[in-house]
Amino acid sequence: MKPTHITNPMPLPGDSPAADRNKQPILDVLCHILPTHGRALEIASGTGQHMAWFAAHMPQWTWQPTDAQPQALEAITTRLAAQPLANVCAPLMLDVLAPQWLAGDETADQKTFGLKLFDLIYCANMLHISPWETCAALMHGSARYLAPSGRLVTYGPYLEDDVITSDGNLAFDHSLRARNTGWGIRRREDVETTAIRAGLRLVQRHALPANNLLLVWCRQ
Repeated sequence: MKPTHITNPMPLPGDSPAADRNKQPILDVLCHILPTHGRALEIASGTGQHMAWFAAHMPQWTWQPTDAQPQALEAITTRLAAQPLANVCAPLMLDVLAPQWLAGDETADQKTFGLKLFDLIYCANMLHISPWETCAALMHGSARYLAPSGRLVTYGPYLEDDVITSDGNLAFDHSLRARNTGWGIRRREDVETTAIRAGLRLVQRHALPANNLLLVWCRQ
């Protein structure tokens, strides 16, 4: 799948410069690994910069942005008003730690009868700025909401046993833990173990700029 060429939209107050820098490298990988159309659920959408960029370049995909913070939902709504996208749904409140992610999934039978499954679940830069419990919640929730051939894609910094950690990521990890003892850059191996327990497996690892990784997970 090749994205169409679209110029950068006007920045909005609160936009993340880092998100603007990394959205194209992430999109390049997504276009390489994903089919031409599908349904995507974004976890922790934040400002909505990634979602808007991907949706504009992948018009045959339907995108559902979500976040646990009301101010993020307001920011996404503002973005969609400034940059209308026909393939983006209204943002929804979603806390990965909640027993139900979306309305209407009270019974397991709804997995087959009516529960909306997603071909892609995308989560960027959440695991290192949230409690470790969110990792297991993300993996178990993704196993519940992924279509049979769907993929979970996570993006952000990771520590790896067989890779030397950059000085920048070491300093970043130290600053995160100083701000909140429950935060910190996660070991890829720990995340992988957690995913396996939830029924997912790591199938691709992509090294991206600024010492970040894009990891692709699917059902075991």
